[in-house]
Amino acid sequence: MRIYNFTDNDDVAIVARQGPFQVIEWKRDLSVDYGGAAGAYFASEMNVRRRQVVCTLDGKTGITVQAGAMQWTAGHIQATTGVKGVGDFIGKMARGAVTKESAVKPEYQGIGTLVLEPTYRHILLIDPAAQMGGSMTVNDGLFYACESTVRQRAVMVSRPSAMVAGGEGLFNLALEGQGTVALESPVPASELITVDLENDELKIDGNFAIAWTSGLQFTVERSGKTLIGSAASGEGLVNVYRGVGRVLLAPVSGPTFNINAGTGTV
Repeated sequence: MRIYNFTDNDDVAIVARQGPFQVIEWKRDLSVDYGGAAGAYFASEMNVRRRQVVCTLDGKTGITVQAGAMQWTAGHIQATTGVKGVGDFIGKMARGAVTKESAVKPEYQGIGTLVLEPTYRHILLIDPAAQMGGSMTVNDGLFYACESTVRQRAVMVSRPSAMVAGGEGLFNLALEGQGTVALESPVPASELITVDLENDELKIDGNFAIAWTSGLQFTVERSGKTLIGSAASGEGLVNVYRGVGRVLLAPVSGPTFNINAGTGTV
């Protein structure tokens, strides 16, 4: 099978490759009308562009994607639920309920090409085993796709107060094992701050951590030793990561975090 005018299109750039994944970026949006031309031009100049994940399936390893993320497939590819029995189904339903992710994520297997829906978010390709110390926990709603060799589980924060005060959920999605994971990020990889902790601690005022090594202890604490001290500092409660591991930190909260690639609506 041959596919033309896609990755070889003059307006398409391949901006990242890892494992079975390629991330393509549309340099310009040529499908706009007269009224939207100016907005599309300045959006492109400010790096607000449509991006897509292209997956190559070799018949050996499947690809698990967020529910509803598939746009089209080419080749002998079948979609399955990835559910292995009643116990696995119950476990996935429970994990989906507490992590705010889709309970059952479709798994695509076969030989061919799988293309995911366009998004204006930035795509990060990460191997938990090679880059995050074996296992990583990701912020709510960032999971997009992964190789089926990557295991998923729900992890609970160290202190339940985080659910209310830390801007995090009570549970987060952990991804572990060898294989590549695709995350939707509010900022590009070039802007991510990487903090490697060696029996140290990192305090963050806000929900800026994209992903972190699952072995780190995550808690929510007062910024000062006392309530008065916390109030005086103006910071209140902060997210704290302790131990040995890595944290990927966004410098800003992305303004286009919830943008809809299909309508272009901010």
